[in-house]
Amino acid sequence: MPSQDNRFAQVTTPLGKDILLFSRMSGGEEMSRLFEYELDLLIDNSNRAMVTAGFPTNKVLGQAMSIAFDLPSGGIRYFHGLVTQFRHHGVTDDGFLFRAVLRPWLWFLTRTSNCRIFQEKSVPDIIKKVFSDNGFSDFKLELTSSYKPRTYCVQYRETDFNFVSRLMEEEGIFYFFEHEKTKHTLVIADSVNAYQTIADYATIPYFPPENIARRKQDHIFEWQTAHQVQSGTYVLNDYDFEKPNSNLVTKFTEKKQHSHAEGEQYDYPGNYFESAVGETYSNIRLNELQTHYEVMQGRGNAMGLTTGMLFTLKDHYIAPENTKHIVIAANFLIVSNQYRSNTTGETQYECSFKAIRSTQQFRPQRLSPVPFVQGPQTATVVGKSGEEIWTDKYGRIKVQFHWERNGKKNETSSCWIRVATPIAGKQWGWVSLPRMGQEVVVSFLEGNPDRPLITGSVYNANQMPPYALPANQTQSGLKSRSSKEGTADNFNELRFEDKKGSEEVYVHAEKDFNCVIENNETRKIGLVKKDAGNQTTEIYNNRTTTLKMGHDTLTVEKGNRETNVDTGNNTLNVKTGNRVNNVNTGNDTLNVKTGNCATKVSLGNYTLDVNAGKATVTAMVSIELKVGANSIKIEQSGITIKGIMVNVEGSAMLEAKSPLTTVKGDGVLTLKGGVTMIN
Repeated sequence: MPSQDNRFAQVTTPLGKDILLFSRMSGGEEMSRLFEYELDLLIDNSNRAMVTAGFPTNKVLGQAMSIAFDLPSGGIRYFHGLVTQFRHHGVTDDGFLFRAVLRPWLWFLTRTSNCRIFQEKSVPDIIKKVFSDNGFSDFKLELTSSYKPRTYCVQYRETDFNFVSRLMEEEGIFYFFEHEKTKHTLVIADSVNAYQTIADYATIPYFPPENIARRKQDHIFEWQTAHQVQSGTYVLNDYDFEKPNSNLVTKFTEKKQHSHAEGEQYDYPGNYFESAVGETYSNIRLNELQTHYEVMQGRGNAMGLTTGMLFTLKDHYIAPENTKHIVIAANFLIVSNQYRSNTTGETQYECSFKAIRSTQQFRPQRLSPVPFVQGPQTATVVGKSGEEIWTDKYGRIKVQFHWERNGKKNETSSCWIRVATPIAGKQWGWVSLPRMGQEVVVSFLEGNPDRPLITGSVYNANQMPPYALPANQTQSGLKSRSSKEGTADNFNELRFEDKKGSEEVYVHAEKDFNCVIENNETRKIGLVKKDAGNQTTEIYNNRTTTLKMGHDTLTVEKGNRETNVDTGNNTLNVKTGNRVNNVNTGNDTLNVKTGNCATKVSLGNYTLDVNAGKATVTAMVSIELKVGANSIKIEQSGITIKGIMVNVEGSAMLEAKSPLTTVKGDGVLTLKGGVTMIN
């Protein structure tokens, strides 16, 4: 059985030593992209039984493989990955051919997707959480910038890989992989500090292809530099409703030395609420474009070339090219015929690559799709336990989305979400806050799941309409519920009934009803051409009407006016002014069935004028007129006149007549007349 010992390439697989033998490897890697290596392997005829009995693919698929190559300097170059594809590739005289595709552990996040919400977490923290949830720990963060927590960040209907990739792309974070015999490590970085220098490959010479004498030495034999016109300015803008007058426009400019380098890119929204963050993002976006302003493409046999490495080119015939570069992509073709018959047994190692100058800040292109919410969704309003309404000073609420599996259906289930209303002015407008348990309609600004907006609410089987339908389909209106702990009997309501012939406007106040009219109020009840209308007012406690200025006029054009006090008093107070009762035609009647009737004038006069007709005062017991100590009293038994002085004067005649008449003067009795007659 062939042995891999002392061979150019050795492959380590889960099947054990020397079962799978290396034949060929091709594939590539790139900054901020998943590597993929296609590996051709041979099972020697000595292990034929393993194949003919049915190859144990399950022992290979998803497992780790590594390939080791001996470097000319005596070191070892490793490629490590996990088998994501494995297939039988054919048969030769030497044995059986198999092909395996190796990818990083990060690739397995393309096989998991989720919908979930992260709150108050920075992008590095979110990345660590996603990796941890998937059981991966072979990564390291080499970040030099600080990253503020995101108030609200949503993974929506996307793979875990797409989610972390787009977050890194948004923040200008890149990654590459370091390979060892037993693992590969994801390096997450944002600056040149993370680039690695490979021993014996810190400097790599350039030899032209015709230099055959030095061909076996690790070198680069092809080098091309390409330039592209890129924009010189990037401008971002956004809006913060908490600072609506703030100017959040940010700009970053760095023009390259070529014509038409002043091109400006402008984008909105920039996904930030602070100018400082916007400045960082505009810088990142311009770096993203200018990463590809100058790109070197090369080929060589230098076995140490790998993505994320820093090296210095030397001996190039163009002097400025002999400087430090960063490898941003590499493709490999490695062939070994050491286990194949009818060959020379030679090996081949060739690498094509892309690089940029080390002075250029690398930023990954934003290639990961950003989730776009297609249309509105519904969600359930949630809040703090024990509350019925949960809001802040802006009238924002929190919801539990139907797709959110990790939410606790409480005040932590979402960010504060603004509620759209028909009118929103400065201390005026419409306010109607959705309450916990209600189902609301949620739209998303720009389709961005990170920016929800409540646009309405809908009924469901748990939250039915206030009016039974379709029986009351002609009714519309607004009906509220008292809070807290209000029942169906506790509500305010404004209802319209539009059923033909039964039209109605219904107003219900659960407690107080306050109406302020700053000018006029006009009400018409009934129409002349239709049946007369009635107005009925029932008040269960007190009624107070205050007219601060102006007149109070009640006109009854036709019909009667009646005021009934079933139990209690009727008091009319006029503090200053007159009281006038005018009856143009008809009678004025005051009936007191039980009790007293009193008219009191504290200061002033009391006058009763009957211009035409007569005045009649009738009493069952007595009628008495008093002025000081003087009085006239009329009783059923007679009339008594008392006074300090009593004068009786008849202009034409005075007659006193009775069956018995007594005229008495205790002191002096004087009778005078032109003619005095006694009997």
